[in-house]
Amino acid sequence: MANKIDIKTVDEIAHLARLEFKDDAKEEIMNDINRMLSFVDKLNEINTDNVEPLIYMTNEKNIMREDVAETTITQKEALKNAPKKDSDYFKVPKVIDQQS
Repeated sequence: MANKIDIKTVDEIAHLARLEFKDDAKEEIMNDINRMLSFVDKLNEINTDNVEPLIYMTNEKNIMREDVAETTITQKEALKNAPKKDSDYFKVPKVIDQQS
């Protein structure tokens, strides 16, 4: 592994992320980060010559249905249980004041 994370680096990362850790938590975080870096180093050992970059995780195509408007509920049915309504619309309290 090229670079090893130490407590000072964990403190700097915590400062940048506006986090605070107790000393025992710093040790755990340092170990976790070093394990992640070891894993990345291991991946760097793999020969990726002649390997095409992966753009999508799968070759599957997304099959979309046609967007067809259909009436599934009538306006009268939609307004049936509204606490306040007029003949065509829901009535709600005014939430924006108009300023001149």
